[in-house]
Amino acid sequence: MLRRYPDAGEPLTCKPVTQGLLNHGYRVSTTRGHYFLKHHLDDSTGDRATIVRQHRATQRLQSLGVPVAPPVEDTEGDTVAEIGGRCYALHPWVDGLHRAGAQLTAAQSQRLGALLGAVHTGLEQVMGAGTGLAGRSGGYRSPDPADTFALIDDLLAAARGRRPRDSFDELAEHRLLERRTLLEQHADRRPPTPDIPATGWVHGDFHPLNVLYRGTDPVAILDWDRLGVQPRAEEAVRAAAIFFVQPAGKLELEKVRAYAGAYRRAAGAGAAELAAAVHRVWWERLNDFWILRWRYCLHDRRADPQFPAVSALAVWWTREYEAVCEAFTG
Repeated sequence: MLRRYPDAGEPLTCKPVTQGLLNHGYRVSTTRGHYFLKHHLDDSTGDRATIVRQHRATQRLQSLGVPVAPPVEDTEGDTVAEIGGRCYALHPWVDGLHRAGAQLTAAQSQRLGALLGAVHTGLEQVMGAGTGLAGRSGGYRSPDPADTFALIDDLLAAARGRRPRDSFDELAEHRLLERRTLLEQHADRRPPTPDIPATGWVHGDFHPLNVLYRGTDPVAILDWDRLGVQPRAEEAVRAAAIFFVQPAGKLELEKVRAYAGAYRRAAGAGAAELAAAVHRVWWERLNDFWILRWRYCLHDRRADPQFPAVSALAVWWTREYEAVCEAFTG
């Protein structure tokens, strides 16, 4: 692999990086420095053309001053190496730490919002403003509660039938029953399908494990696998719901307010755009059970630790809907 990169030096060590749910990563130490070797495994984003598009975007964003870590080019100028039918990319190693919202001050939360705004405006410059779904006349359809009710029934059967049952299964059953009641109460609030498709390019997976800090400064935005065209303000809301959720499932609204205000200014987004995004992401969360699907359908428990806070957030957000909306728009 490293023979493709003559300036990288001779390999000394290669150690797996444990964080990350979809792809594999390794810290490679050589006689000339340290690198991050990414093994692209996700079938939905792991084809060569998609990876090259991500790489070109980060190279151009870097020229605009956005903190990213574009891949190293090989002797042919390529950034993707195909070995055994799989794709790999070599990136410079960036020293830094991940910081959740609880570790950020209000001023740092403001800077985070401005950073995401810069990402969105930068992507508009380097990718263009076109739509990502050619020929599509409308926007993304919001989840249908009828489908969610059927999923709840399936997940309830799985949680109740598991032997031996543990505290996670009991919590899952409680949250599923609770969510079914909430959906019955709020079914008439399902967001309509937008008349026009989304036109904004977004990172697609902006959360604490994909932002590296050195001290108080963000030094690299990582993992551009989900780069795509989506409603940009919805990414801003989703990111806040991950960064600023507390273990009990509440959002730190003062930090959200600082973050959202900076995002609106940097991205040129209006209050109406954010309000619509808050509503759509709230509805999305109310209908979403991806962690339980991983556990009970895919038998993958890596996301289990996130479930208590994530499942409580949907309930709290429903109760505090107006306060959450005001924090994003006020």
